[in-house]
Amino acid sequence: MRWSSVETTAEGPKPMGLCVAVLLKDTGSRSELKALLDGQPGLQLREVGTGGTEPEEVVELNPALQRQARQRQMATWLLPFGFGAGMVFTFITNLDTFAFAGPIGQPLIGGLLGLGSGWMGSYAAAASVTSDRDDQIRVVRNRLNEGQCVLMIDAIQSDMVPWALIQRCRPASVVRLKDD
Repeated sequence: MRWSSVETTAEGPKPMGLCVAVLLKDTGSRSELKALLDGQPGLQLREVGTGGTEPEEVVELNPALQRQARQRQMATWLLPFGFGAGMVFTFITNLDTFAFAGPIGQPLIGGLLGLGSGWMGSYAAAASVTSDRDDQIRVVRNRLNEGQCVLMIDAIQSDMVPWALIQRCRPASVVRLKDD
């Protein structure tokens, strides 16, 4: 795998702005397209399926991984706010539900309960959002199951994708998976 003009972090490459799946008819077309795109600045190429990355490992093709990422992102906001809301609620209501914990422990328990509510809310919010790209993902996964070759092209900007080079290989189809 080759990274060109792409910043990487400890977890791997930085998220890109555009992801395109090119469905090719055979492995010869995939090799030809890889050779044409190799060396293009700002592009990251990933082979998916036969001889490449498994589709379950590719975030753009796996709704479960997308949902997990949304849940983690939601949790970073909802957990602290839930904790703060639980503490504030305990202070402003003057309820002595947890009187055994004392004046310091009572708001802390309220904060922990709010923290738990934020955690549960992050799961509920992440599960309730459906992807608007489910149809495109389904098309790509069906083609992978049929044994077609798929080459994922990640680019920082859509104008960096060499559309003319991609069309020279006569792909079966080109599916845009992610626009940021």
